[in-house]
Amino acid sequence: MDVFEAIRSRYSVRGYKPDPVSDELLDQVLEAARQAPTAANKQPFRIVVVHTEGREQEMRRFYDRSWLAEAPLVLVVVVVPGEAWRRRDGKLYDEVDATIAFDHLVLAATAVGLGTCWVADFDTAAVRELLALPDDVTPIALTPLGYPDKDRTKTGRRPLDELVKYERW
Repeated sequence: MDVFEAIRSRYSVRGYKPDPVSDELLDQVLEAARQAPTAANKQPFRIVVVHTEGREQEMRRFYDRSWLAEAPLVLVVVVVPGEAWRRRDGKLYDEVDATIAFDHLVLAATAVGLGTCWVADFDTAAVRELLALPDDVTPIALTPLGYPDKDRTKTGRRPLDELVKYERW
């Protein structure tokens, strides 16, 4: 699947088969995130891979939806702000870099037949506690990773002319 097909095919999966994800596919998805561009190539993100089997209650503490733990894996993208590039006006690029990497991960998962669902409304304190994150590490987003078990329900998108401006606002 080429990148444009992956972009068109990606949707938020909210139902997963219990089938395991092979290490080979997981590595492909993680490698896509590693290859993502980051400001000044600082790569201030990390990905915590969590196997969900036997940890369903813990996953519910992250995000209280049963479908999160249906997937065999949950990937949590975190940032290490002290490693990030800072723009001259003071803007820190850790979260920008992490979300670019996360998007690469999501598109790669789609390309290899896996489902994801970008989750941002999670309990950061629970994630911090259950993953034993150091104080200087911040969780940014998480996604289940597995084989979709529901019909595709891709939501609509605004037309391009509502999103793009040329030359000036």
